[in-house]
Amino acid sequence: MNGLMTHLPILPVLLPLVAGILLLALRNAPISLQRGISFAATLALVPLALALLASAADDTHLVYKLGNWDAPFGIVLVADRLAAWMLMATALVAVFALLHALRGSDTHGRHFHVLFQLQLFGLNGAFLTGDLFNLFVFFEVLLLASYGLLLHGGGRLRVKAGLHFVVINLVGSTLFLFAVGTLYGVTGTLNMADLAVRLAHTTPANLALIETAGLLLFSVFALKAAVLPLYLWLPAAYANTSAPVSALFAIMTKVGAYSILRVYSLMFGDDAGAVANLLDAWLAPLALATLALGMLGVVASTALRQQAAYMVVASIGTLLLAFGLGTRDALAAGLYYLPHSVFAAAALFLLADSISRARSAYADRFEPGFVMPGARVLGGLFFVIAVAIAGLPPLSGFLGKFMLLKAALASPLLPWVWGVVLVTGFLAMIALARSGSVLFYNTHGRHDSPHPTAHSEPASPGASDDSGAVTPTATALAPVAGLLLLLIGMVVWAGPLSDYARDTAAQLLQPRVYIEAVLGAAP
Repeated sequence: MNGLMTHLPILPVLLPLVAGILLLALRNAPISLQRGISFAATLALVPLALALLASAADDTHLVYKLGNWDAPFGIVLVADRLAAWMLMATALVAVFALLHALRGSDTHGRHFHVLFQLQLFGLNGAFLTGDLFNLFVFFEVLLLASYGLLLHGGGRLRVKAGLHFVVINLVGSTLFLFAVGTLYGVTGTLNMADLAVRLAHTTPANLALIETAGLLLFSVFALKAAVLPLYLWLPAAYANTSAPVSALFAIMTKVGAYSILRVYSLMFGDDAGAVANLLDAWLAPLALATLALGMLGVVASTALRQQAAYMVVASIGTLLLAFGLGTRDALAAGLYYLPHSVFAAAALFLLADSISRARSAYADRFEPGFVMPGARVLGGLFFVIAVAIAGLPPLSGFLGKFMLLKAALASPLLPWVWGVVLVTGFLAMIALARSGSVLFYNTHGRHDSPHPTAHSEPASPGASDDSGAVTPTATALAPVAGLLLLLIGMVVWAGPLSDYARDTAAQLLQPRVYIEAVLGAAP
């Protein structure tokens, strides 16, 4: 590599950081300038992610040595197939979430665009880092930014949910430090490739400490991913924050899932000696329970944004179930399903915001209201999203679940996997059909609003009638349509995408290639 390609792995980290610093310096500048800088920086992440996808497509590991210090002594960023896949999903969902925010919700509090860029800085850094301590650092960066984004605009329910979010994640950060400190005390390194080499030679005297640290790490990642029973913070936080923040947060739980896949395939995989396959007895059963409980939350939800939040929990169950099965085909199913679940959940959050504004005081609650303006367009979009997020054909959710069910044929958990996945899919259909019926068919037929308003933030500018119902415009619905086009694209290009996911899974099952790329041929 030469020129720009030499520095390609660090650009997705530097770009949002520089943009965030610039926006902070321009905090008193006109909002149009701030929006332009923020959107340009976010949009530029897409070609960077595409370039990394193309570079990693031949199984190359792009290793960037900060300060030109060799690993394990220096900090390294590593861009492989998995990192590029995650960067691409993050960049795409961020573009459409920000587009929705530009309607006006970015002005309901201070420093929205600064926090948005710092969130992207933390996310991209977490996907690229090759060092366990810097994974902790990037976790803290994205969490600090998420605290501000979650509370952006204020409101009692938002502050209450934010307080729970902060306290629980602070506990998780403390456990992360305990785990990192234990691993460093035993092995003397925190470079993940170097850790993989040293853990493979764990002595019996250190085995209990290493296993304890590994399970502590899993508890932290499970908290970030919202795995049962550590998901209770998520529904209130995602349902009560602003729509663009909820849409961006759809990728945040996947950071926990990514960390589980990265750390336990590299450091605790088949070649890890006495600590090999540390999570084999835990991951799949917890994933099944998370999927089941998450879907019961979907059925019991009383509002559309709450239902979307529980859909995120259920999607994590499906994703980690694929990772828990551990075979190449199962991992490929999970990797294909991951961006689908992000795009579908983000689209539902954004659409719920438009539905809430169109229903005025009824907001997105599942109770009979008036016929909302633009009901046909909103209903059509809701139908497509419901098909996608429930995993029905012909959209990408069906393909991801089909790949998972096929991969489970050789698993001893076959009855459980098929039973839970199929039953929860049926429950999703029932819940979403009920939601659509209440929102679009069980109506009074006139625009009155006897209940007090339930909007958590001021309505953005737009045409409205005497009841306060805001008619959705093409601009307002464009981000939702864009995310749906991504879901359709995942079907149109299902062959190349599933092949990429399968090759990524094969690469993850060969950790020696990663280790040699970072440490050299003879670490």
